[in-house]
This record gives sequence, C-alpha cells and structure tokens, in this order.
Amino acid sequence: MRIDPAGWPFIGGALVLAIVAAFAVNTLLGIALLVLSGFFLFFFRDPDRVITQGEEAVLSPADGRVMVAGAPIGQAFPAGEWKQISIFLSPTDVHVNRMPIGGTVTKVEYHPGRFLPAYKAEAGDLNEYTEVRLNHGGQTIVVRQIVGILARRIVCRAREGEVVKAGDRFGVMKFGSRMDVFLPLTATITAKVDEKVIAGVTVIATLA
Repeated sequence: MRIDPAGWPFIGGALVLAIVAAFAVNTLLGIALLVLSGFFLFFFRDPDRVITQGEEAVLSPADGRVMVAGAPIGQAFPAGEWKQISIFLSPTDVHVNRMPIGGTVTKVEYHPGRFLPAYKAEAGDLNEYTEVRLNHGGQTIVVRQIVGILARRIVCRAREGEVVKAGDRFGVMKFGSRMDVFLPLTATITAKVDEKVIAGVTVIATLA
C-alpha cells in the first residue's frame, strides 16, 4: 500500500530510535518504539480509490464521520451564503485528503489559530486551517483542512491555477482533524449527520 510522503520522517525516525533503544537501553523500549513506528505506518497509509461518479457529484474529501450537513455553523465561514458539510477524522481514519470535485484551484490560504479538539463546534472558528477554493464551471466550492488537538500540522499540496479532478490527492492532516466543505445554496446535500464517509468514494452532495 502507498504511504503518504509526509509520513516517512515519522516512520523512519521511530524505527531508528527503536533499533538504538533496543541495543543501547533495553529491549522493551525498543519494542515500544517499534510499535510506534507501526502506528505511523498505519496512520499515513494511502489506499487507492476508484473514482466513478459523475462530474456534478461532490465527493467526500476525507475519511471520517459527518458532523454537520446543512446550514453553516459558527461565525468563520466564508463570506456569502453557503451550505456546509463537516467531517471529523479520528486517529484511525485515513488522513490523506482528496479533491471533492474537479475544477481550477483559484485560491489557497493559510489561517493561523488554536488547537481545540476538532469535534468541537467552535473549532471551525478558532482553529488553524488551510482553505482551498475551487471553481467548478463557474460555481465556487471551498474546502478547509482544520487542525485538532492532535493534528498540529497541515500538509496542503494544492496550488493556485492548478486544474484538478475529483478524487485527486491534495494533502494530509496529521493525527486527528476535521474537514469542512462549503457549497453553493443550489447544491443538494446527500450526506447525513453521523454517516461514515470515504474520501473519493462517498457522494456527499450534488451540484445544480
């Protein structure tokens, strides 16, 4: 299985420490660090996904559980009128992020903030996040990678002016986090609160 490149420093670092500890300190510490290296290998897994939906289908950008599916919550949503879908990623979910729909990346912007637990409603207002705006046939879709209490770093590989397809990988969030998607009011949301969704596979909405 493919491993996201952001994971190799964690995997390799823990593995080297495990070997050093086993010989220089004690075997138990070496085994514990070896288990940690195995967890990093699991966390940064990046399974292939077959993208089969039509071009107006909005795919889940992340694996996780739907927290919000409807009107925007909080105060920090983008200017304008939107529908919002929020997905919480636990530490056991795949954390590689995928584009929800095809189009052109018009803006990528980083916003500093706090590190509240990602499942809290106020996390969308106060936490650090990276925002990616997409133009899909004249309609704007906004995707936010939001950090959590464990996810202290966002990797966003999207670039302004880039043309992307639905399901394309564009980043990863480390160790538990949240993904928000903002859609035009004309979109029809199909995701349900508490539903388990899969990045690049589950249809969470359709555009008009």
